[in-house]
Amino acid sequence: MYDKSLKTLEYEKIIDLLAEEAEASLTKDFIKSIKPSSSFDQVVDWIEETDEAFRLLIKMGNPPLYGVKDIHNEVKRAQMGGSLSPEGLLKIAETLRCAHGLQEYFLDTEENDEDSYPLVKDLIYNLSYFEYIEKDIYKAIISEDEISDDASPKLRTIRIEKKRKAEGIKSKLNSMITSETNKRYLQDSIYTMRDGRYVVPVKREFKAEVPGMVHDMSSSGATLFVEPMAIVELNNQIRELDLDEQREIERILRVLSEKVADKGRELSKNEGILKKMDFIFAKGKLALRQNASKPLLNAEGIINLKKARHPLLDPQSVVPIDIFIGEDFDTLVVTGPNTGGKTVSLKTVGLLTAMAQSGLFIPAGENSQLAVFKNIYADIGDEQSIEQSLSTFSSHMVNIVDILDRFEDNSLLLFDELGAGTDPTEGSVLAIAILENLRRKDVRTIATTHYNQLKVYAMTTPGVQNASMEFDIESLSPTFRLLIGIPGKSNAFEISRRLGLGEEIISSAKDLVEAENIQFEDMLGEIEKNKEIIERERQEVEISRAETKRLEEKAQAYKDKTEDMREDLLDQARREAREIIRQAKDEAKLVIDEIKEISKNLDSDSARRLGQATEMLRQSEKKLNEKIGSDFLKLEDEKTSQDLKVGDSVAIPSLRQEGVILTDEDADGKVMVQVGIMKMSLPKATLVPIQGQAKSTSEEKTKKIYSAKAKYIKKEIDLRGMNVEDAIFKLDKYLDDAYLSGLKTVEVIHGKGTGALREGLQPYFKKHRHIKKTRYGNLDEGGDGVTIVELK
Repeated sequence: MYDKSLKTLEYEKIIDLLAEEAEASLTKDFIKSIKPSSSFDQVVDWIEETDEAFRLLIKMGNPPLYGVKDIHNEVKRAQMGGSLSPEGLLKIAETLRCAHGLQEYFLDTEENDEDSYPLVKDLIYNLSYFEYIEKDIYKAIISEDEISDDASPKLRTIRIEKKRKAEGIKSKLNSMITSETNKRYLQDSIYTMRDGRYVVPVKREFKAEVPGMVHDMSSSGATLFVEPMAIVELNNQIRELDLDEQREIERILRVLSEKVADKGRELSKNEGILKKMDFIFAKGKLALRQNASKPLLNAEGIINLKKARHPLLDPQSVVPIDIFIGEDFDTLVVTGPNTGGKTVSLKTVGLLTAMAQSGLFIPAGENSQLAVFKNIYADIGDEQSIEQSLSTFSSHMVNIVDILDRFEDNSLLLFDELGAGTDPTEGSVLAIAILENLRRKDVRTIATTHYNQLKVYAMTTPGVQNASMEFDIESLSPTFRLLIGIPGKSNAFEISRRLGLGEEIISSAKDLVEAENIQFEDMLGEIEKNKEIIERERQEVEISRAETKRLEEKAQAYKDKTEDMREDLLDQARREAREIIRQAKDEAKLVIDEIKEISKNLDSDSARRLGQATEMLRQSEKKLNEKIGSDFLKLEDEKTSQDLKVGDSVAIPSLRQEGVILTDEDADGKVMVQVGIMKMSLPKATLVPIQGQAKSTSEEKTKKIYSAKAKYIKKEIDLRGMNVEDAIFKLDKYLDDAYLSGLKTVEVIHGKGTGALREGLQPYFKKHRHIKKTRYGNLDEGGDGVTIVELK
């Protein structure tokens, strides 16, 4: 990209804003070097990265990127066989912790829509996590200048022995300094240390009375710091232990460094990925901060910005503009009064294009379109060269000549006050010649001007369009709205009249102006009035169209709802009718069976009459079946008696009981049913399925989800480096998951530091619905750098 134009557009200020959103210093340095790309595919990828980060930030909050460190030198030193310092090893551990935190952050998202973030997913899946290295480092190193007693058993033994011998020395010294005999030899009844050895302050004149080695002397010379002979050997032993301790610490650091060297390639790769992730999420954070949106990209040179705002102006006061170019016309000539917003409009188009080609969202309305250009060239503002003593016109012309020598096809060219600063006739003709030359090329050009000749040129030349910055005659002030399709008018006479200039003078001025110019201004005024009428009518049509569409959608929704209600009512009626008929048929069958039993004990005449009654009952049942039809009682979403199998729950209408099928259907069409403690043989056709299997299946799935959650939830959460607000956001979700997983106790690691995070979390713990009680950790649990939380 043309650096001079980027400077003119103040692109570096956008980069500074982006760098502020990054967490790590190495990311900030990387951001300072980025430039817009002219590769369409690359810009698309960059924008997609930003979109994924933008959506993740909204859904999941800020990712744990506070541990991104520059570990290049540490890894290289370890690979060369060097031993890393505690500070360097802590940087390695923090980088590993950050990699693991990012993986967990994305794992929470991945459960539902893992394929919604393919670019971020690919980066995170390429991170390497070596838990044993991280744990070994944190176990061994407490801070940049303190090694833990737990680093090795030998180190612990050495330190215990040192402490024991130091206690022995202190005991001897206490006896010495409290002795009445020795008190008069000592300057003070205390002991101190010099060069790592215990000494007592002896008055100079009593040096011979306290045998030992002199290690120091006061500034006045009156006091000697003497190591009594009684403790020399003990001091020597402590000194030896100091050397043993130092050798053991060096061994521990060397072993840890060798582990780092063994995974050096993966750790270096992690650094690059984490820097990339920090950069991607910085772009997403800037988009949220600017209330920006994702631009629609094209390679056809089309710009269509809706409600676009200059990103460096106050969003509360800046007036958004709508501007488009590249479809019906490739050249746009913008006219309007000074301080009317022409220059800001030019810079907005150029800067938003550069932002999009850097992979950033733009402060504009949804579905705004931007093209990916090979280059952006801008000549904006009064950049006079004092050294060359150039005039405004000459300064502009130097820039324009440079641009015309450099530009290539598919470029965006922005000219502010083209042709200004010289004779109006010559300047306007020169401006038209430049625009005409560019019109024949595959470029998009936006130029601002005051010249009427350029307005006429735009009105009469194919592919060129007028635009103007609106001016309110009533208030005598610009509105900063851009109107495309209407050339601006000077309004000089009208403004002068409203400011009180006499009508006689205005008339004289009009007489001096060529008639063509007056007619042209009058024509512009008429066009503007017609434009306002058309715009007002267009808005009314849009409102009517929107209202019509709303009513149509409401009617369709009402129709759909009515259809659904109709089907529901029909289904309900079918169910009720089916139940009534089934019950009637069951009762009829039982009556017929009973009749058969009774007929065995009757005389022939009574049995014949009873048989006739039974046949009439059967014929009535047959006519009922024919009348209602076979399909009337069928429901697609319910089982029939034919679908029943062993283990299904059923209702027995004739007995008004429920049971469970125990056997398959026999030759007589009967099945064995368990009803309470009884087993009964009943016709399968008389049994009614009980719906409810789906519910148990759903409950089983829910249990499986909780079981899976419990499998992966950790018993600790690390919040170090976060502020209280971000920590609570992450902690809230973790405690819900831990509670659902059945965990009874979890550890919240907030560190010691200033204590701000630790204190800030305590009110939250007291109010949380799942927390039973809390306490700070014991020494072996992390002390007051950890809060132990007991869940209900």
